Amino acid sequence: MFDIQEELKKLPTSPGVYLMHDEKDEIIYVGKAISLKNRVRQYFQTSRKRTAKIEQMVSRVKRFEYIITDSEVEALILECNLIKEHRPKYNTMLMDDKAYPFIRITVNEDFPRIMLARSMKKDSSKYFGPYPSATAVKDTIDLLAKIYKIRTCNRKLPKDMGQGRPCLNYQIGKCDAPCMGYISKEDYGKKVKETIGFLNGNYKGVLDILTEKMEKAAELMEYEDAAKYRDLINSVKSVSIKQKITSDEHMDRDIIAYAMEGNDAVVQVFFVRNGKVLGREHFHIELAPHDTGMEVLENFIKQYYANSPYIPKELLIQEDIADREVIEKWLSIKRGQKVVIKHPVKGKKEQMVELAARNATIVLRQDKDKIKSEERKTKGAVREIDELLGLPYTKRMEAYDISDISGYDTVASMVVYEDGSPRRNDYRKFKIKTVIGANDYASMKEVLTRRFTHGLKEREDLKENNLDDDYGSFTRFPDIIMMDGGRGQVNVCLEVLEELGLDIPVCGMVKDDNHRTRGLYYNNVEIPIDKTSQGFRLITRIQDEAHRFAITFHRDLRSKGQVHSILDDIEGIGPARRKELIKHFKSIDNIKNASVEELSELSTMNEKAAQNVYSFFHRDMV
Repeated sequence: MFDIQEELKKLPTSPGVYLMHDEKDEIIYVGKAISLKNRVRQYFQTSRKRTAKIEQMVSRVKRFEYIITDSEVEALILECNLIKEHRPKYNTMLMDDKAYPFIRITVNEDFPRIMLARSMKKDSSKYFGPYPSATAVKDTIDLLAKIYKIRTCNRKLPKDMGQGRPCLNYQIGKCDAPCMGYISKEDYGKKVKETIGFLNGNYKGVLDILTEKMEKAAELMEYEDAAKYRDLINSVKSVSIKQKITSDEHMDRDIIAYAMEGNDAVVQVFFVRNGKVLGREHFHIELAPHDTGMEVLENFIKQYYANSPYIPKELLIQEDIADREVIEKWLSIKRGQKVVIKHPVKGKKEQMVELAARNATIVLRQDKDKIKSEERKTKGAVREIDELLGLPYTKRMEAYDISDISGYDTVASMVVYEDGSPRRNDYRKFKIKTVIGANDYASMKEVLTRRFTHGLKEREDLKENNLDDDYGSFTRFPDIIMMDGGRGQVNVCLEVLEELGLDIPVCGMVKDDNHRTRGLYYNNVEIPIDKTSQGFRLITRIQDEAHRFAITFHRDLRSKGQVHSILDDIEGIGPARRKELIKHFKSIDNIKNASVEELSELSTMNEKAAQNVYSFFHRDMV
C-alpha cells in the first residue's frame, strides 16, 4: 500500500516532473518542479492555503510518482510531453493541434524553386511565414508565379536542362521555363530577388510596374491583357492589406490573449512577422476545475510551442505568468536564439494585446455553443469510445470496407478519422489483386497487408533519408483500427498485424440482423453501447463513411468502364459472354467450378469459348 507521508520523505531535491494518480490509478495531474521535495510536499501540507482546484485534486490523490531531470527546462519539456500523452483531468488542455505552413524558396539552387513547406528546417532555404492556412500559402504562391514566374517543379537544374518539353506552367505564363534554357541564370536570379522582396513587404515597386503595363495595354487597346494586369494589381493590394503594419520594429512576435466565461475559454494569437500581421488564429481551451487566467496562458504557451514549427523572437502576453523565466529559456533553446516574453502595461504593445483580448471575447461569445457542440460530437465522442474500451485517447482511427458485385471487381476503402473528424486527404482506395471471387476475409487481409507493409517501407525510407514525418500518406499508423464486422474481421486484422510485428488495438463494429450497429467487439468480448451516445453516433458515421467511400469507388469505376474483370483475361470472352456468365453463375467461384458442358449451355457460349474458360481456371492443374 502506498503511504503518502512516507513517500514524501523519500523525495529528492532534484528538478523533475511529478504525476498524481487517483484510486483508479489514472493520472489526474502532471506538474514540474525545480525541487521535487519542496514542490510535492506543499500539496499535502494542511497548514498551507490552497486554491479550490488544488484542494479538489489533492483529495483524489492516492499515490504519486516522479521523474528527475538535470534542469528545470528539461522538466518543462517532459511535462509538456506527458500532459499531451495522458491528458490529465486537472491540467489545462489545449484542444486544437494545428500547424502553420511556410513559403520556402530554395535559394541554394542555381534556379531556385518556390513551394509550400509544413515545417521550417535548418537548411539553406529561405522561409517566410508561418501563414494562417495552407490556402493562404497557395494563393500567395499562385500570385507570385503570375508576377515573377518562379518555377514550382522538382526538376534538378541545370542537370535536367533541355530534357523533355516545358510544362503547363510555361504554357499558361506562370514559369519562364529555365528547364529549357529560355531564361539565363542571372535574369532568373533577379526575379527570385524581387520575389523575396515582395515576401518581405515591398509591394510598391510591383504595383508601379503592373500599373504601367496595364495603362500601356489599354492605350494599345489590348483590353484582355489590361484586364489581366488589373486583376494582378487587385491581388497584390489584397495581400498588402492583409499584411497590415502593426509596428515600426521589423520583428517576429506572437501576441497572445484570452477570454474566459464559465467553463469555456478562448486564446487568440496574432502572428506578426517582420513587423506585419500575417494572420490570426483562435484556440478553444478545455478548462480544468478552478483554472485562472494565468494558468490558461501558461499552459497554452507550453503546449502550443512544444509542437510549433516556428518560435518568434518575442511573445506579448495579456498578463505575467509564474514560470516566465524558465519558459523563456526553453523557447530560446528551441529557437536557437534568445526569446523574450513580455507583459506590456502601456503603449502600442499593450494596445495590441488588448486588441487580441477583444477578439478572443468576440470569438468566445459567437462560437461558444458551436464549438462545444462540435467538440462533443468529435473529441467528446472519441473519449466515450476510449472509456468504453479502456484505452488512452485514440487520436487517429482507421476503418476499412470491402465492396464487390456478384463476387468480382472487388475494391476496398480506407477512411481516416482524427479527433473524431474525417481526414479525407488520408482516405485511400484499393483494387483487390490476389483474391478471386467473393471472399471478404481474404480481400481484407490483402488490403491490410498492403497498407501496413507500405507504411513500414515509408518509415524505413524516412529513417534512411532523414525526411519529415509526414513524408508519406501511409507513414502514420492509427491508434486504433475499426473493422466493419465482428470476430472474423477482427481476427483477420490481428493476424496481419502479428505477421508484421505491429501492436495496434483492433475493434469490430458489430451489426445486428437488420444491418444496424449494435455494439463493439474488442478483446474477444462484445461490448454493448448506448445508442443515444455521441460515441455510438461517431461509430455509425465511421461505418457509413467507409461503406460510402468503397461503394462510390466501385460505381465510379463501373461508370467509366474501367473495372477489369478476371474474365477479360480469357481469350474469346467479350462483354456479352462475360455478362451472361456472371448473370447465370452469380460469382467467379461458381464459374471456376463449372464444367465445360455447363459453360457450353449458355446461349452466348460455344464449345471453344467454354473450353477456354475452363482451361483458364484449371491451368495450374495441368
